[in-house]
Amino acid sequence: MDSEPHFEQQYLDLMHRIWTQGSERSDRTGIGTRSVFGAVLRFDLAHGYMPLITTKRVYWKTATREMLWFLTGETNIRPLVLQNVKIWNEWPHARYVEETGDDIALDAFVARIAEDREFAAQWGDLGPVYGKQWVDWPTYETQDDGSFRKGAGINQVAEVVDSLRGNPGSRRHIIEGWNVAELDQMALPPCHKTYQFHVADGRLNCALYQRSCDVALGLPFNLWSGALLQRMIAQQTDLEPGEFVWMGGDTHLYLNHAHLVEEQLTREPVGRPRLEIQRKPASIFDYQIEDFSVQDYTPHTPISAPVAV
Repeated sequence: MDSEPHFEQQYLDLMHRIWTQGSERSDRTGIGTRSVFGAVLRFDLAHGYMPLITTKRVYWKTATREMLWFLTGETNIRPLVLQNVKIWNEWPHARYVEETGDDIALDAFVARIAEDREFAAQWGDLGPVYGKQWVDWPTYETQDDGSFRKGAGINQVAEVVDSLRGNPGSRRHIIEGWNVAELDQMALPPCHKTYQFHVADGRLNCALYQRSCDVALGLPFNLWSGALLQRMIAQQTDLEPGEFVWMGGDTHLYLNHAHLVEEQLTREPVGRPRLEIQRKPASIFDYQIEDFSVQDYTPHTPISAPVAV
């Protein structure tokens, strides 16, 4: 009999520790949290295994569509809306209501984003969030008169793939989202902000640092997405997937998520989900949702809770 703890137990232990021992703090949303600082979770991705939470259903295809959207560099929610991905809808809706005074319902706002390209262009953009920084980090060139002109953007993702191929021993395989100069233009500054990759014995490891983490709603998505990016880059660089290390700064549970936390902590993890990538695309930017298949995922039922905006 295998006595090794289920991979998910560390997630549940973290949730329990925050809920029972975390410091109660006021926060930006006004809801309030219980929080710890400096959490670490580790997952071995060998044999296709993924940190896909089983004690509630995680909609991994939704998280995958979001990751593929990041890799396009797109910052408007319309491509997500057209795929029925709702992750980012609340932020532009809140901005629209605040700036126009039109107290339109969220569903009606999202429907208009889908139907009206001009409306979406004006109200659906999130500012220079994740994808923009990942594949088009802005640069500026000094002109003869001392003024600045925008230069060619830096594709950090492409550069990391190239550096892993050409110089695997480097300590600079980093994708960074925290562009200090543009934070105030973003609907939400990056939470999962820094990815670092490391090659050892033919395996690609990844460490993700997340400055702020909603453990109940956000972390299950973040674990899947970070490991997914690692798996995609490993395939592109002909490396085996290694360890995925997640590190949280302010790691918290919202006080209005009590029902979710208490229910989820009564559940036992089940199974060992695996990801199969059906083909190897020409580049890291050419994956499609149909390229991914999850095996052995029979989770408990979903648990809904409100998103703090």
